[in-house]
Amino acid sequence: MRPKRVLTFGKSSFLALLNKNYPLLFILVGAMLVSASIGPFSNVDTQLEFDAASGVTKWGMPFILYGHVINQPPIGFYTEALFFQIFGLSYDIGVALVTLIGLGCTILVYLLGKTLYGKPTATLAAALFALTPWHLALTRSFLIDVQCLFLSLLTLLVGIYAIRKDSFKLLMISGILFAIALLTKFFAFFILIPLTFFYIYYRKNKLKHMRVVVAYFLPALLLALLWYQIITGRGLYSAVGIDDFKNPNPVETVPSLFFLMNFLSAGMGVLFLISSALSLIISLAYRRIFSKFFPFDLMCLTTIIIVGCINTFLGFGLNLSAPYNNPVKYDYQFLPFFSLLAASLVGKFLLLFNSAKSKKKLNRPLSSIASIGIILVIALFIVNMSWVNQYSTWDHWVFNVDQNVGYAFLNSNPLGESSSMMGLQYLGFVVVLSGLGWVSRYKIGILISELYKRVICKFYKRLRLWIETKNAVSYARKESSCNKPL
Repeated sequence: MRPKRVLTFGKSSFLALLNKNYPLLFILVGAMLVSASIGPFSNVDTQLEFDAASGVTKWGMPFILYGHVINQPPIGFYTEALFFQIFGLSYDIGVALVTLIGLGCTILVYLLGKTLYGKPTATLAAALFALTPWHLALTRSFLIDVQCLFLSLLTLLVGIYAIRKDSFKLLMISGILFAIALLTKFFAFFILIPLTFFYIYYRKNKLKHMRVVVAYFLPALLLALLWYQIITGRGLYSAVGIDDFKNPNPVETVPSLFFLMNFLSAGMGVLFLISSALSLIISLAYRRIFSKFFPFDLMCLTTIIIVGCINTFLGFGLNLSAPYNNPVKYDYQFLPFFSLLAASLVGKFLLLFNSAKSKKKLNRPLSSIASIGIILVIALFIVNMSWVNQYSTWDHWVFNVDQNVGYAFLNSNPLGESSSMMGLQYLGFVVVLSGLGWVSRYKIGILISELYKRVICKFYKRLRLWIETKNAVSYARKESSCNKPL
């Protein structure tokens, strides 16, 4: 009989775990410091949701006013109410919970990136995601969208593990998580796009049957029936019959087909879009080289396109006010996939670099494009930090979809240049960059060494050859002039 293995978790194993994940720890600590220096933010939506969570603490139901249930799924408000019961009822405490869940989203982006692309891409994607103004605005507001994204990413991550391991048990855990996410906010439905893509692409024998798919959605159906049919008695239709799908744009608002692109340019930045597009172009143009990454790039692209098209159809096609004004919430589910796409430029560059080392031959056009991508990602970090720093001094943040239309947050605590919180923000930036620098220190050293060998040494040899050739030519001319008869 084999002896049972006893799991121990001592000081050495803790230090090993810390040593393995300290770049992520640096990013989380830095992001926490930056978040603490900003906001909290508020608007009409945050006040409604705070009232609903307060209603749970008073009456056990998410009432805005007694007897009036908020027209949103309930789980997010019960989570917040539990936090209020422990730490006290206040808006700032509620925002602190959302900020912590936002850090959880950063961890899940890292784990997702590590599972799909590898550690370098995962680390960079987590840092990009954590310092994006769009994400910071939502994590410093009392909104259930961050909870929804956390549960959605957890659903996807467990689902990917289940499909890779061909495990029905893990798939059912993913199904239960999806049910909880869907009863937190209906936008969790969007996470089915990458999960379905991954399922179709990688499914194995056990998970091919239709009954598996039916079993996956059963927890979501049961939870929806329990809440909408039995507890509230409003019927299943109310799960999708929210006010967002009823209220059209005001008469004076003329919707623009490009409202989503306008928002993304403001919420993420043009460099973010260019970096993601360049990453896709490299994958498409050189599919053989990047065959390892191509399916995941395609999964990210599919998610972004479908979510964006749905938002555009609702906001522009159906002329609905909430989808048109609020891409900041409607499209939040695809922000992690933009982060993964942009960050994967680093993984692709490293793959090229390792390939060149083994073959001693570098694909110059491709390496030039990848190098430009690395420069773009570095510039993206600088721009993101600059924007966050600038926005934190304003008394409101507005994410415009048109010149005079957008979604606004009021900043209750705008910073001055001499504020101590501004120093905390700078410290947060330094900590995040330190984590990135530390994880890539060996790669940077090898890269500099190879750059010296391949570029500087080669340039020196060519320069030396050119000088020697020039000297030889001038010497020959002098000899010929000396040999001429007087």
